[in-house]
Amino acid sequence: MNPTDLETPPASLSASVAERARAALVTRYGAAHADSIARGVSQVAERWWPEDGNEDEFVAFCSESWIESDAERDATFARFEQAMEQVDGHLHEVRRELQRPIHLDLGPVRPVDLFLQNLDLGSHVEEDLFRTKTAFFALLNFPVDTLAERLEEGRRWDRRRWAQSRFMDRFAERIPSSLIQKMGQVMREADLYIAEYNIHMDRLRTKDGRRPFPEGLRLIAHWGLRDELKGRYVEGNAGQEKQRMIQTVMERIVRQEIPASVRDNPDVDWCPETNEVVPNGDRSSREPDTRYAYLLEVFHALRLADPYTPTAPTFVRRRFDLDRQIPEAEVRALLEAILGSSEVRDVARRIESRLGRPLEPFDVWYSGFSSRQATSEEELDRVVRERYPTLESFQSDLPRVLEKLGFAADTAAWLAERIVVDPARGPGHAMGAARRGDTSHLRTRAHNGMSYQTFNVAMHELGHCVEQVFSLDAMDHWSLSGVPNTAFTEAFAFTFQERDLEILGYAEKGEEARAHEGIQSLWSTYEICGVSLIDMDVWNWLYAHPGATPGELREAVIAIARDVWNRWFAPVLGRRDSDLLAIYSHIIDSALYTPDYAIGKIVAFQIAPALRGAAFAQSVERMTRQGRLTPDAWMRGAVGAGLSAEPLLAEARAALARTS
Repeated sequence: MNPTDLETPPASLSASVAERARAALVTRYGAAHADSIARGVSQVAERWWPEDGNEDEFVAFCSESWIESDAERDATFARFEQAMEQVDGHLHEVRRELQRPIHLDLGPVRPVDLFLQNLDLGSHVEEDLFRTKTAFFALLNFPVDTLAERLEEGRRWDRRRWAQSRFMDRFAERIPSSLIQKMGQVMREADLYIAEYNIHMDRLRTKDGRRPFPEGLRLIAHWGLRDELKGRYVEGNAGQEKQRMIQTVMERIVRQEIPASVRDNPDVDWCPETNEVVPNGDRSSREPDTRYAYLLEVFHALRLADPYTPTAPTFVRRRFDLDRQIPEAEVRALLEAILGSSEVRDVARRIESRLGRPLEPFDVWYSGFSSRQATSEEELDRVVRERYPTLESFQSDLPRVLEKLGFAADTAAWLAERIVVDPARGPGHAMGAARRGDTSHLRTRAHNGMSYQTFNVAMHELGHCVEQVFSLDAMDHWSLSGVPNTAFTEAFAFTFQERDLEILGYAEKGEEARAHEGIQSLWSTYEICGVSLIDMDVWNWLYAHPGATPGELREAVIAIARDVWNRWFAPVLGRRDSDLLAIYSHIIDSALYTPDYAIGKIVAFQIAPALRGAAFAQSVERMTRQGRLTPDAWMRGAVGAGLSAEPLLAEARAALARTS
């Protein structure tokens, strides 16, 4: 199809037909039900297609399917929850199994695996719910709430009303299964491209022929490259050569200047500074605009749903209004509150003083405030490998790890038996369950035993898994399982990740260390806020230029990244026109995901005071068991105030004042 053309959905019923059904129901059940009848009939009419029946059949359906009794409506909702938990849960398990060779490091991906990963049996569920009129039955009897209604009325709702509201989200839109399958296939293909984008660091050469990195070091872009760069601060001036080389590698990837032969190839040497491949000296055979071709494919696939989502007619709107339950303008304001703060500039001056040199673009990843910088990466690797020579040993140690975090022995055992540790093909992720009785899967890399990096990732994913278990298996309503949006589960992941050294037996952080962590939190949040703005601006550019080529998109991403840098980072770090922050792989394969990281860091810091000391485990359970409310309602229940950047800024101000 032409990328600028979109399908036109079937016409909905006329207003006069809906009025006929409404009038008949009000006559039958009385004016006291007029408002709820009108809303239910309208919700059905907006989604009724000619294939669902003629006008008389629509009126008959409404007449036969309206529920008058509150008790019957409650019983109906309970049955809906029971049934859909089993449907969604088991289909999720099937999908996990089909994608297992893609997600897990189990050997080469076979051609059959590429076919099986595209087999999505769940893509037909929503279509079948409408075809069987099950969805219409729900739409007639339960409201589809807007974000504005939740924000205005949600404080007066009980748990059942919140559960009904969240349950009905699945029927807000009606997207054909063929489009759902297409979207899933494209996202999986982009994910595989990213998962296999590795750089063999031991094959990187300087201009004079030296290889600065140790033998066997193979890093995934961008996560591995970034973490390796951060880890080199412990080396002081000696680490700068490696950091500058990594920065150049990242810039070559962003600009698609990287030679095609370098990607995940241990058989060639490459000098990033000159862009020469050794031994053939080739500089010309750059990777085609593959990175941006995948992003375009993701964009074109996801926008196929636009005509079928009238309440949020672009993917950008759906990401913010429906998924995050926070309008884009509010998210942008939250990010810019961090980016434009005087506290960020004060932190930059502190970093410059510590380094004893002018800041460079890669210093956006400075990690010297973190307490882990007191110990070398090599020492941490040794400690981790001795304790966890295999992933199975980490799996076996989960109860102890959870007890060390403050969970009671029985709770730690209950959590651990619901978490399975898997070897990740990519950088690592957590895959939760979708029904009670299934398990949450923690994925991290483990080549030749766990390293400190993979353990650090595992602790991050453990935070996700603990949240997933509490917010599903310990919930009163299945429809409320989860947290308000991805940013909130990221907040718990960050909180667990920060305690990695404590789990390894290093001393708990003192007052000064916690102050430095507050400064580090602001600096890392500053970095990801910039990435998030790039991601958002790229998607808005795509909607303004739907016919763009991969090459045009590449140039646009570079220009957007430089604009964001020049506005928010050049005044702080010095050099203009850096496109370094566009390296984030999630920009390519995860469709506007990166703002969740930024919001997650802000959320993590806002809830941090309640998670300190002995209250950690109890507070994690209390907060996660609130479920999938709006971010505003969840935050008020967790800490008594709405989402704000000010707690992070205030703590950074105080920390800067009492540390050096």
